[in-house]
Amino acid sequence: MVSSRSFLRTFCVLGAVAASGSFAQAQTAAGVPFMAHEAVYDLSLAKARGNAAVNSANGRIVYKFGGNACDGYSTDFRQVSRIESGEDRTTTSDLRSTNWEDAKGKSYRFKVASQTNDAEPSYVDGMAERGPDGTITVKLKQPSAKTFTLDKDVVFPTEQTRRIIEAAKDGKRILELGVYDGSDNGEKVYNTFVVIGQPIAGNRASASPDVASKSDQLKHQTRWPVTVSYYDRGAKPDKGEQTPLYTMSFELYEDGVSRALVLDYNDFVVNGTMDKFEVGDNKPCK
Repeated sequence: MVSSRSFLRTFCVLGAVAASGSFAQAQTAAGVPFMAHEAVYDLSLAKARGNAAVNSANGRIVYKFGGNACDGYSTDFRQVSRIESGEDRTTTSDLRSTNWEDAKGKSYRFKVASQTNDAEPSYVDGMAERGPDGTITVKLKQPSAKTFTLDKDVVFPTEQTRRIIEAAKDGKRILELGVYDGSDNGEKVYNTFVVIGQPIAGNRASASPDVASKSDQLKHQTRWPVTVSYYDRGAKPDKGEQTPLYTMSFELYEDGVSRALVLDYNDFVVNGTMDKFEVGDNKPCK
């Protein structure tokens, strides 16, 4: 069964799940800038598979995204979740994270604090810089001081989102990216396999309405159904096809907002329904 820690870290990519090759513009591929916003998602168990010892899973996410291409993009995130399994066992987790990423995909700063039940909190604190040759140097302060490098094909979360949107606008349906977001112990890189569905026109009604589908700021925007499968780049592959750690599906608007979340952890599936959406201060570049 997937751990509660893995259940939490999925949402570190929210609102920044897309990026142009130049990273020089303040806008996504078709000229729509990323939207500063606050979104709240309610989590609920959709189904459990096989012998998975998951009776219920629920929680709540508060996600804030802001900034622009001159000042960079910031994310504040908190998720509190609870998983109930057999023998009346309950695991409650609290995850808080903040990060900042410059618009050119060269710099990334992150802080993550997580706690499970009454255990001592764990912390990750660090920064990553992309050098002239594209290689990324990561410097961790916590959980322990450490410096290491990542391949130049790796991208940060907002860059990941921008690239997905660019691919969708170009009519591409498959995208593969290595992603680093500082999660877990700050050393893990994920290989991602992205499948992009056909575009959904802004005037097309949603089959599962929520506050996003009713928003005046979003209802005229194109969106795409997107599925991202996450694999541990450092894992040694077994014989045959590697199984993803989890798969995240959602509808992605061209301004970077995500709705209609479905999180598949192999053993169980969780839905994330947006029940609050507020537009932030979308400051233009000076």
